[in-house]
Amino acid sequence: MPKFKYKAFDESGTFVEDVATFPTQEALIVELQNRGFNIVQIERIDKEEEKAPRFQIPFGGVSDRDLSIFCRQLGTMINAGLPLIDALGVIAEQLPNKKLASSAWEVARMVSEGVPVSTAMSKFPKLYPEFVVNLVRVGEETGNLDTALIRAADYYEKIAMIKSKIKSAAFYPTFVIIIATLIVTGILYFLVPTFGEIYASLGGELPLPTQMLIGASNVLRQNLLLIIAFVVFAAVLFKVLMVQSYNFRKGVHSFMLKAPKMGDLVIKSTMAKFARTMATLFSSGVTLERAFEIAGQVTGNVPIKEALESAKKAVIEGEAMHKALEKTGMFPKLILSMIRVGEDTGRLDEMLDTVARFYEDEFDKAVEGMIKLIEPALIVFIGGIVGLILIALYMPIFKLGELIK
Repeated sequence: MPKFKYKAFDESGTFVEDVATFPTQEALIVELQNRGFNIVQIERIDKEEEKAPRFQIPFGGVSDRDLSIFCRQLGTMINAGLPLIDALGVIAEQLPNKKLASSAWEVARMVSEGVPVSTAMSKFPKLYPEFVVNLVRVGEETGNLDTALIRAADYYEKIAMIKSKIKSAAFYPTFVIIIATLIVTGILYFLVPTFGEIYASLGGELPLPTQMLIGASNVLRQNLLLIIAFVVFAAVLFKVLMVQSYNFRKGVHSFMLKAPKMGDLVIKSTMAKFARTMATLFSSGVTLERAFEIAGQVTGNVPIKEALESAKKAVIEGEAMHKALEKTGMFPKLILSMIRVGEDTGRLDEMLDTVARFYEDEFDKAVEGMIKLIEPALIVFIGGIVGLILIALYMPIFKLGELIK
């Protein structure tokens, strides 16, 4: 953080000469004036740092855990009575994520110039999502900025936990499948040709499974680079279509919702994110229209997002929230019943928070159950493939007498 040397007279007329650390010179002037100082001179004493650009936004965004740390630290310091500009400066020095640290300096500068912190954050959409910007805006309007930031921190911790469990559930089968593919490829590329040469030298007709195995080995050896290129191309094409093609992304998401076992996992994780988002936004005072829009973005599922957009229009026109959601056919009866109770009792945020906790627990159990189911299934599958390859390789040996002429 920049350092300044200042000279001033305090309220009693005593001359004061000191060094202070502030995000900007303007922030220091505001602080000294609030303390009743008559400023004589202010001079920055780290000239080398001043030559550097004030802000360079790094490439990419930030993780949910980074946002949680940022919001919690900022909310805690504001709650402790630290001025907002000072708190942003302290965070900029301590945050491990350089992207957020750099943006914090710029947000502090803009705030010192009179810009609301929510407006300053909105200038960096890759770093501060609409969710946190809206919470901060409501916190500023209600005078509860620290509470809004703590809620945002709690929210991002929950979302990060859900995403982490999804990744952990997907990592094991993905890793095993990759290793199994490499092993099978190695057997077909290096081991099978050796057996093929031995059997060819002996003469005779090979069993059909062995012929098919040697044929697959020959195809792999002759077209290995082409096969690798095709796999890479297919992966890149899939990723591009997921980003650029709305209909393709919608089709994939619809399949995920209907797929056995996977569909149950996706629904529970989506409902957990939806309920957690709506509960946090409602309790913070965000408008219903914005809450629906942000929840749709957070769920990350196109059919669910479309359902929320449809429900939003119905609610704005005066229909009860649980009825609007029920008409979409995308939401379980449990969440609809809880929302109806929340609307009837005027405790919708509490009911949504209860739903969020329920689906978070259900999601945890579903992940654990899927991992327990996948582990033996993969072992049987991989063992079966390797076993079939070995049987096909050794079948001619059992008929060695017939092969030798």
